[in-house]
Amino acid sequence: MTPAEFFEVLRATFKFTLFTVNQTPVTIASLFLFLGVFLGFILLANGLTRILMRRLLARFHVEEGIQYNLERIVRYSLGIIGAIVAFQFIGIDLSGLAVIFGLLSVGVGFGLQNVVSNFVAGLILLFERPISVGDRITVGETEGDVLDINMRSTTIRSVDNIAIIVPNSEFIANQVTNWSYGDKKVRLNVEVGVSYSSDLDTVLRSIREVADENDSVLAEPEPQVHFMSFGDSSWNLVLRCWISDPKAHRKIRSEINCALVRNFRKNGIEIPFPQRDLHLRSAVSLPVRQTQNDQGVETS
Repeated sequence: MTPAEFFEVLRATFKFTLFTVNQTPVTIASLFLFLGVFLGFILLANGLTRILMRRLLARFHVEEGIQYNLERIVRYSLGIIGAIVAFQFIGIDLSGLAVIFGLLSVGVGFGLQNVVSNFVAGLILLFERPISVGDRITVGETEGDVLDINMRSTTIRSVDNIAIIVPNSEFIANQVTNWSYGDKKVRLNVEVGVSYSSDLDTVLRSIREVADENDSVLAEPEPQVHFMSFGDSSWNLVLRCWISDPKAHRKIRSEINCALVRNFRKNGIEIPFPQRDLHLRSAVSLPVRQTQNDQGVETS
């Protein structure tokens, strides 16, 4: 085969019509052209997001969650624009594809409801930003940090260092606790009970000392100690204090509890355990009732 014949066969192969969309023939060459244009936009999106993230946003110290959302918006937008341009570039009219997409939407409505709901929920999370990358959240019984927000699901790194994949619709339909939303200061309520025989002023002073000596407890707002109620075997009090790092609330609560035990023992304050008093009374003599049987014998 001569080079001219080879190139003729190659040209005929690339011009071979695979199928037709809205009276527009789709050839192997047009498919390669479509993929080339689309991949070009993807590479452009990656380059722009890299410049946006590493140079522009990092220089102005933009919040991590905002950086992530902007990066995703730019990437998805350029991907959609690339697909539209690629279709138009090979001569396929998108108005004809709208009929096909309309027919596909019927199948989506019946078979892909969860996928669509998670996709829409992902868009809501990106634009409304109830949660962001790096936030400490609680979903159901799971507490952890948001690692990644994708269009279908969100990845959470639990406090046990386990990656948990949560569908995006869970964040829209159910209650989510965001420890880092807005103002990151959170208040801890540490409850404790002391014996009725304790000196009240010493108890109040001891609890306040624990809060003042903990470096993680903020001085403003000022820690407060409240006498909540009279329990069955103890005075019930609560220490209300503020911390700046919500991710450390478990650790700080443990430190406060340990310090309370040590400080109470040093000051002779007892932490009682539930007690029940059992009172025994002497038996009461019951009167004996005497009756006569048929033979006249008395019985009791």
